[in-house]
Amino acid sequence: MGVALGAGIAVLAGLGAGIGIGIATGKAVEGIARQPEAAGDIRTTLILGCALAEATAVYGLVASILIIFMVK
Repeated sequence: MGVALGAGIAVLAGLGAGIGIGIATGKAVEGIARQPEAAGDIRTTLILGCALAEATAVYGLVASILIIFMVK
């Protein structure tokens, strides 16, 4: 029971990453709409930020897998 609860809490990192990527994408679209000439710089920054946010989700997934298989 405790293992499943711990793994579920660790997977919640994916929820935070999804929300963060969604907000970042929305703001990037707004920025490109306001300044189309800066689209390249905005896109580069967006991709870097999304990669970092997605890394957080992967860390949560790895932690949940470790909790499931290592804690018994």
